[in-house]
Amino acid sequence: MTGSVPRFFVYGEPDRPLDVGFIHVERVMARKPLHLGTVEAHKHDHLSQITYWTQGRGHYFYEDRSLDFFAPAISFMPSGVVHGFKVEPERSDAIVVSIADDALLAIQAQTILPLDAPVMVPDAPDNPLWSGLDAVMHRIEAEYGDGRPGMDRTLAALAGVVLTDIARLAHEGPARSAPTGAAALAREFRRLVDRHFRENWPIDRYEKELGTTAHLLAKTCRGTFGVSPKEFIGDRRMLEAKRLLLFTVRPVEDVAYELGFRDAAYFSRFFKERIGEPPGVWRGRQAR
Repeated sequence: MTGSVPRFFVYGEPDRPLDVGFIHVERVMARKPLHLGTVEAHKHDHLSQITYWTQGRGHYFYEDRSLDFFAPAISFMPSGVVHGFKVEPERSDAIVVSIADDALLAIQAQTILPLDAPVMVPDAPDNPLWSGLDAVMHRIEAEYGDGRPGMDRTLAALAGVVLTDIARLAHEGPARSAPTGAAALAREFRRLVDRHFRENWPIDRYEKELGTTAHLLAKTCRGTFGVSPKEFIGDRRMLEAKRLLLFTVRPVEDVAYELGFRDAAYFSRFFKERIGEPPGVWRGRQAR
C-alpha cells in the first residue's frame, strides 16, 4: 500500500465535518456500483463503524490483521483505524452503522466493549447471542429508515446493546490478537488523551507515559489520525466542548473550567479558532 490512506465520511464520499450526535445507517451493497465488493484500505476521522454481515463471505482486514469470514459476522472499527474488505458482491451484504465520536462518548457508559480498539467476530453461528443481535441490528435499520421522533436517542440506545453483544461474542468466540507497533501506540495514546485531555499535559508528558519518542508519536498520530499529537488533543477537547454545550445547560464559563481552560475568554478563542464562531453563538444556533 503506497501513498496516504484515503479518509472518507462514509465510503466513497469525501471527508467532512460531522454534526454532533451524527448516526448513519445503510447497507454495504447500497454502494455496490462504487466498490463492486472490494473496499480498499481507508479510514474515517471522527467516525466509528459497526458492520454486521447478514449474508455472504469474504476477506476483511484492519490495522495489521486480516481474516476470512462467513456471515453472520460483525465488526467494530473505531475512528482512525485503517480497514477494508473483499466480498462476493452478488451474495454478500451488511448493515453498516456509522457513529460520530461525540455520539459514541454518550454510548460509552452503556456498553462493556472497549471503544478504542477494533474487533471483529468472524463467525460463531451456534452462539444464541446472534439471534438477538440480528434482531437489534434490523431494528436499527428500520428505526433509521422510519425517521420517527426520538430516533437519535433510540439509535444510540440500540447501538449500545449491539456493542455489548459484540463484546460478549468476542469473549466467547475466537480470541483476537492484541494490536502491535503503530496500532498499539495509537490506541494507548488515544486512551491517555481520553483520561487526561482536561489536565493540559505537555506533549512530552504523553511521550514519557507511553515510553516513546517525539518523532515516533508524531509519525504514528499523522499516520493513524491524520493530525499531530497536539492537534489530536485539541480535537478531543473540542469534541467534549461540543458535547457539553449541546447536551447540558451549563454556562460557557463552567464548560471552560471543566475542560481545563484558565478562563472563559481563552476557551472562547480556542473554540472560535476551530469553528469560526464563539461557543455561545454556536450553542444557540444548534438549538434552533
